[in-house]
Amino acid sequence: MGGILMLTRARRGVAVLTTALSTALLFVLLGQPATAAPPNIPSAATARTELNALRVAAEGSMTGYSRDLFPHWTSSGGCTTRQTVLKRDGSNVVVDSNCQPTSGSWYSPYDGVTVTSASGVDIDHIVPLAEAWRSGANSWTTDTRRSFANDLSSPQLIASSASSNRSKGDQDPADWKPVSSYQCTYARMWIRAKYRWNLSVDSAEKTALTSMLNTC
Repeated sequence: MGGILMLTRARRGVAVLTTALSTALLFVLLGQPATAAPPNIPSAATARTELNALRVAAEGSMTGYSRDLFPHWTSSGGCTTRQTVLKRDGSNVVVDSNCQPTSGSWYSPYDGVTVTSASGVDIDHIVPLAEAWRSGANSWTTDTRRSFANDLSSPQLIASSASSNRSKGDQDPADWKPVSSYQCTYARMWIRAKYRWNLSVDSAEKTALTSMLNTC
């Protein structure tokens, strides 16, 4: 009787293991959920240090500003910057011979929306181009502004839903924030981008960023 009980338990164990392995295999085949993840996001502690190192100054004028002064979506390795971010931030992304995504899904952390068509995805500049202009980029060369607008090495570009990106516009964190669960990450990215490019912050912006870091 004991031998039968042990055999039954063993069979149950094999069944549970088989189910677990099947679930894991299915997860691999289907791919992980889309999770936008720009590179080099600092820790909260590092972000606080970088925020305190930024120059605090009133925002400058928009005089002379044009998006054309920030040439963006340059090409490298056969893909534009936009296409590169779409591949990086999406899940199960398939591209054609021109590097254009033909299928995939993109999770927008700003509003928790998943987009299933590349045409519905915007590539957001974490620090908007106009905000950069008001914070010091007005004195940059066009080459420097081009590098900023296509920066793939720091957390300055992210895939987002078109609606959340357009809601944000060129506002800084004093006037626009993503959903509460993403504010810690957003503040860390914003601070790193400004620190990396030696851009200033205004006092209200710094206060808002400090508050967002306190949610980490």
